[in-house]
Amino acid sequence: MMTTKRDYYEILGIEKGASESDIKRAYRAMAMKFHPDKNPGDQDAEEKFKEIGEAYEVLKDPQKRARYDRFGHQDSQRGFSGGFEGFDFDLADALRTFMSEGFGFGDFFGQGTSRRRSSKPRGADLQIRLKLTLEEIATGVDKKIKLRKYVRCDECGGSGAAQGYDKSTCPVCRGTGEVRQVQNTMFGQFVNIGTCSNCHGDGQILAKPCPKCGGDGRIKDDTSIKVKVPAGVATGNYMQQEGQGHAGPRGGSAGNLIILFEEKEHQHFQRHGDDILYELPLSFSQVALGDEVEVPTLNGKSKLHVSAGTQSGKILRMKGKGIPRLHSHGRGDQLVRIVVWTPEKLNEDEKKLFAELAKSERMNPPKDDESFMKKFKDAFF
Repeated sequence: MMTTKRDYYEILGIEKGASESDIKRAYRAMAMKFHPDKNPGDQDAEEKFKEIGEAYEVLKDPQKRARYDRFGHQDSQRGFSGGFEGFDFDLADALRTFMSEGFGFGDFFGQGTSRRRSSKPRGADLQIRLKLTLEEIATGVDKKIKLRKYVRCDECGGSGAAQGYDKSTCPVCRGTGEVRQVQNTMFGQFVNIGTCSNCHGDGQILAKPCPKCGGDGRIKDDTSIKVKVPAGVATGNYMQQEGQGHAGPRGGSAGNLIILFEEKEHQHFQRHGDDILYELPLSFSQVALGDEVEVPTLNGKSKLHVSAGTQSGKILRMKGKGIPRLHSHGRGDQLVRIVVWTPEKLNEDEKKLFAELAKSERMNPPKDDESFMKKFKDAFF
């Protein structure tokens, strides 16, 4: 079922007559606000980020903007796929738009990237998801990633031409790689510029295509790269590897590899920002008398002192045992929630012991004690 799209000007919060600089300024502000890196795991923010990117892709282009102003989203029915209804604008497209404006992984992780431009067709970006354990996130990790992608053909060196044969100028587009089509409508004359179908935008044609790649200049192959993941990343963060995407056809530059990080569910810990939570089961005697226990952490095991009289639900803090702050100093804490374990079966001797203990007023919770109820609420809420 097709949903109704919001007005692009409304999405960016600008007037219809806004200047190019106003459009760019509005886009940058909103893209930074709803970027997945700043809203990890927030699906609503991710959808808004994609919506903002789509609106900007149309409004920043004078020709697309003019057609949108005239026809709105209905322009897709006339065969124009410039970000209108029916055009699948996904997260990879939104991230690519964001990075094309000078932003990228470095705006959040302290690393910058440069962009190369080429007149030849550029290879498509490649997007993968990399799952990480909390232990890997806590220390940072080097990962070897296997990829199946288009790589430059080793037979023709990416030119697409068979050995010993040269290219010639395309007679259809005369070497420009583009063709123009003029369409007369009741609203006036429109000129559509598209890629030449004869040479596929290359401007040249092959006298004889390479037998290995069929003239495309690239083949699919398995390869692997090493990725250095910094400590402290979270689900929704991403890293861009420039030039590690699909190779471009006929010698075109390669696209980028976008690595989206995902955090694996942990057996013992729950993550809350840079802190982690661990639930520690203890017996009646341990919390009543106090104890020193060994608890797991992300870096092995550590001793934890439990004071006598500790209530179930109380949270103890182990400073510096959490997740490192991403590209910053310090790290979060490990929070340990005490959970008193109740035995399910007792033998006769054990029942007698508990019956004797129950006779003591100190073994029962105080009645109508406001200080006790406050401690109880603080522990759980």
